Amino acid sequence: MANIIAVVNQKGGVGKTTTTVNITAALRALGKRVLLCDFDAQANATSGMGVDKNTASPNVYDVLINGAEPQKAVVSTKYGDVLPSNKTLAGASIEMIAIPDREHLLKNALEQLAPSYDYIFIDCPPSLEMLTVNALCAAGSLLVPVQCEYYALEGLSDLLATVRLVKRGLNPKLSIEGVLLTMFDSRTNLHYRTYLIVGGGGKRYGRGRKRNITVYKHYPV
Repeated sequence: MANIIAVVNQKGGVGKTTTTVNITAALRALGKRVLLCDFDAQANATSGMGVDKNTASPNVYDVLINGAEPQKAVVSTKYGDVLPSNKTLAGASIEMIAIPDREHLLKNALEQLAPSYDYIFIDCPPSLEMLTVNALCAAGSLLVPVQCEYYALEGLSDLLATVRLVKRGLNPKLSIEGVLLTMFDSRTNLHYRTYLIVGGGGKRYGRGRKRNITVYKHYPV
């Protein structure tokens, strides 16, 4: 059964999609069975995995709203499998209002796919609306990319408040896998202070690089 991890932060531009695509490709290179669920209407993760977001059909919107079979929506690439998205997902939150148990639509879809994978990563939209709530209900844990800037820290506190609400009423098993500092430059006082505030004494996944172009060399496209 897959370990389902949502990569989430309601602030845009913090590196959610880059993180999700690269982790997916890296785990695939290690021989793991990995699915990337693109849950953002911008569909950059879909493009990043080499799938044409304009022609991918059925996609995650069709699965949630039109009842398409999740298995038929999955696209296989050499970097990992993708449940693609496109711009039609932008209106899904409004369409979900009339659907019973709308908070668990994504969870119900991914449960059908989970036996075929070791990991499922959900690339979440930059907001705290119904799509993100669906991702929080479907995931077992969260990975939170945080840019080392003041406003990103403000957004982190809002996200943690939403996570507490979801745990209390919808997904009591939800946990935080970790906070990932992105675009980190240890030479700047602000970035280093952010590192200390967010979790300088917590679990470390690895030493970050200075902020430069190196990270994009690993992007699959």
